[in-house]
Amino acid sequence: MGALKQLHGKELSYNNIVDMEAAWNMVWEFTEPAACIIKHTNPCGAATAATLHDAYVNAYEADSVSAFGGIVALNREVDVATADEMSKIFLEVIMAPAFTKEALNILEGKKNIRLIELSKPESGQVTVKKVSGGLLVQTEDDIQEDRANYKVVTKVQPTEEQWKALEFAWKLVKHVKSNAILISNEKRTLGVGAGQMNRVGSAKIALEQAGEAAKGAVLASDAFFPFGDTVETAAKHGIAAIIQPGGSIRDEESIKAADEAGIAMVFTSIRHFKH
Repeated sequence: MGALKQLHGKELSYNNIVDMEAAWNMVWEFTEPAACIIKHTNPCGAATAATLHDAYVNAYEADSVSAFGGIVALNREVDVATADEMSKIFLEVIMAPAFTKEALNILEGKKNIRLIELSKPESGQVTVKKVSGGLLVQTEDDIQEDRANYKVVTKVQPTEEQWKALEFAWKLVKHVKSNAILISNEKRTLGVGAGQMNRVGSAKIALEQAGEAAKGAVLASDAFFPFGDTVETAAKHGIAAIIQPGGSIRDEESIKAADEAGIAMVFTSIRHFKH
């Protein structure tokens, strides 16, 4: 995380920095005003909007319980309205490209909060992980994706609104620990299931969190469905469209389940599978 400047607050911990890296990479998936709130490297809320204030509010409302003590990343200069909202709860870190003087005055009223100013992350970096006897090194997951390369595999085609929601969800699900399932509309996450030992388990967590908001929403899965059970579970909660890589030997089982439920399903042929 180059060019990092701490403007206020306690010393950063190891876990703070790991979470900050995850949040910062996540929020820059978007060119429009965006906010991501993360806990333990996973998003508890992420949103875009016409203003930074509204993006933060929507991200917070996606999971206000988990947002407490979270790491907030914003891709615009923090203004007074956004600072006022963020000052209402305990946050560990707020990261942004800049803060107005007035916004800093508000947030510096909280003695320990870490306020971090840094530049947009550079592309083409590598990730490094220590293993016994050495290091694993690979290029970062920064594939440039295009809807034109995706394939609709169901009888039902996504509407334009659903396409926007699917693209939004797909940008975020790659940042969630696998097995990852993310429920969203076109502007905000509604439920996130992260790091479960089976994919339908992640789906149940995400759908339970989304609640009634899952009806008409979309579901993104970071890797293919090994069975049709995740689609069947999504259908029971009213999911309207699904985006996933495809590539399972049982893809036809999932496609059939989607067709029977009237769900549109898109294959990207790209698996993220974050570990």
